[in-house]
Amino acid sequence: MSVDTETVRRVAHLARIAVAEGELENLRGELNAILAFVEHLAEVDIAGVEPMTSVTPMALKTREDKVTDGGIADAIIANAPAHEHHFFLVPKVVE
Repeated sequence: MSVDTETVRRVAHLARIAVAEGELENLRGELNAILAFVEHLAEVDIAGVEPMTSVTPMALKTREDKVTDGGIADAIIANAPAHEHHFFLVPKVVE
């Protein structure tokens, strides 16, 4: 895949990046190099390769999913400067 100067100009516009006319040709070369590298990566055989969470093998720590300090809604709402029916009241910010 190859990128022309008009495509570079359009991508820069969509990304809201100001690119001078003199820089378009250099940027076109860089984008073409990036796309060539991505195409090169697509050639790699990844059959049988498991997804990784890190470069070092590790197991993520897990814990039992249980509520440890629930049931204190009254104590929490007591700290609010203004509340109504167990909800915090805040100033209106959107008209």
